[in-house]
Amino acid sequence: MPRRRIGQMSFLDDALGRRGKPPRDALSEVHKLVDWAPFERSLDGLHRAAKGEPAYPPLMMFKVLLLQRWYGLSDPAMEAALFDRLSFLRFVGLSAEDETPDHTTIWRFREAVSRAGLGEVLFAELQRQLEARGLVVKTGTLIDASLVSSAARPPRGKPGEASPVDPDARFGAATPGRHTFGYKMHVAVDQGSSLVRAERLTPANIQEVMVGPELVQGDEAVVYADRGYDAARMRDHLQVRGIACGILRRAKRNQPLTPEEIERNHALSLKRRPVEAVFGTLKRWYGFHRMRYFSGPRNALALTLACFAFNLRRWHACAQP
Repeated sequence: MPRRRIGQMSFLDDALGRRGKPPRDALSEVHKLVDWAPFERSLDGLHRAAKGEPAYPPLMMFKVLLLQRWYGLSDPAMEAALFDRLSFLRFVGLSAEDETPDHTTIWRFREAVSRAGLGEVLFAELQRQLEARGLVVKTGTLIDASLVSSAARPPRGKPGEASPVDPDARFGAATPGRHTFGYKMHVAVDQGSSLVRAERLTPANIQEVMVGPELVQGDEAVVYADRGYDAARMRDHLQVRGIACGILRRAKRNQPLTPEEIERNHALSLKRRPVEAVFGTLKRWYGFHRMRYFSGPRNALALTLACFAFNLRRWHACAQP
C-alpha cells in the first residue's frame, strides 16, 4: 500500500509561523528527546498491502496513539483533537493542510499494532534509549499491582462465570469482601527515577506473586513489594539472582508479626510508596480508572502505550533545567 506524503509546508503553515514566537510547547520538547528512527523501522511492516488508498505513515499513527493515551481520548475525540489542535499536528508531523485520520483509521491502526505484537517491542526500544541516557538508576525496583474495572457490566451468573461482552475479564479482590470485575495492572518502577521498567495486564483474579518474578529486571540491587508478594516463589527468585528482598512480611495463622517485622514493614512501605503515584497518574490522567476496551489484548496494548507515554513525560521532566 502506498504511503501518504505528509508534513509538506503550506501557505497556511507559513502564515502561522509568522505570527511570532509560539508559547512553550511541551509536546515539541518531548518529541525532540527521542530518536524516532528505530520506532519507524519497527513499524514499517504495517500498512504494506498492495491495494487501497495511500496509508498514513505508521510512525505518524503511532504518535497519534501516544497523544490518545496522554489525554485519555476516545477514537472520535482523538479525531476531533487532531483536526483542531496545532500542537497535536506538529507532534505527529502533519501540516495545517494535511488531511487528518478519522476515528476508524485510528482504531484499525491500533488493532494492527496489537495483532503484530509490537507493543512490547516499542516499549523495549524506549527503555533502551532511557538507559542510554543514564535515566534508569537501578538502585531498586518497586513492584505493585492495581485493579481496574472492566468496560462491561459484571456477569450475574455463577461465581467465576465469564462475561460474553468482555470474556477476558474476571473478578478480583483487593481486600476481603470488595470485588472488582475487570483486570489487574502490574508494574515495575525504577526507584530513583519513577520510570516504568516493565508492565503486565492480567485478569483481576491473577495473584500478584504469580506475575512478580516477570517484573524483576535482574540488574537492580533490591526489589520492594507489598505483602501480596510475600511467598517462597518470589523470595527464591530474588535470592537466586542475588537481589535483596524488600518485600513486606505477611502475618500467618497463629503466627503474628514480631515487633521487629512490624517496624521493618513500616520502613519498607515508605520506600515503595512512589509506585502508588504511578498508578494514580495512570488512573486520573491516562483514563485507567476503567478499561476502555472489551478485550484483554486491546487493554494490554493500551496499558503499554500509557506506560510508554508516562515514561516520555518523566524523561521530559528530568530534562528540564
